[in-house]
Amino acid sequence: MTDSSSALVQERAAVADVCRRLGAAGLLIGTAGNVSVRVGDRVAVTATGAVLAQLTAGQVTVVDLDGKVVAGTLQPTSELDLHLGVYRRYGAGAVVHTHAPMATALSCVLDELPCIHYQLLALGGTVRVAPYATFGTPELAESVLAALDGRSAALLANHGSVTVGPTLDKAVENALLLEWACGVYQHAAALGTPRVLDERQQLAVIEAAIARNYGTTQTLQEGKP
Repeated sequence: MTDSSSALVQERAAVADVCRRLGAAGLLIGTAGNVSVRVGDRVAVTATGAVLAQLTAGQVTVVDLDGKVVAGTLQPTSELDLHLGVYRRYGAGAVVHTHAPMATALSCVLDELPCIHYQLLALGGTVRVAPYATFGTPELAESVLAALDGRSAALLANHGSVTVGPTLDKAVENALLLEWACGVYQHAAALGTPRVLDERQQLAVIEAAIARNYGTTQTLQEGKP
């Protein structure tokens, strides 16, 4: 299969750029992890065996939703079934899978990451831990898909994490948020038993965020501070 100059050129470059950014942030180590973005019925996804912190657009392969390579010269990631499963089941726009240190550490000891901070609500609240399965297998893909139901993030037992989003930037933002939250939990657990936000507290946060347009810049109204 040869490269196509017209097949998702910008998306392949964007995936490579994201991998370099996540590598610089310490979330992608060596060849461990994978990233993809969907455009229509095509998916630009990292190639297996590529050093992600140094990834180039030429190391991003384009496949259709059945996994057939339509552009690129390298085999796609061994987790391709997981990526395609997310697109088929949830209609996401992008998938980020990392072996980020904090997320991976917690995946080895927790059955779920509880909602200890309101920012976890941006990921859907409590983050589930998908049961362990060998990488690249249908069993792993299915367990992660189940853990992602109603969520934008999941931990993979003794493995790492997966985040999804409507765009590549949002999936990356979710990966960074998840790693931050895992770090907060680890530090809190070292000091004592972390408090968990109950349903009433979580609902109050959601209502306040809607009322205040939380997370967006807002123009000052004339005559008001």
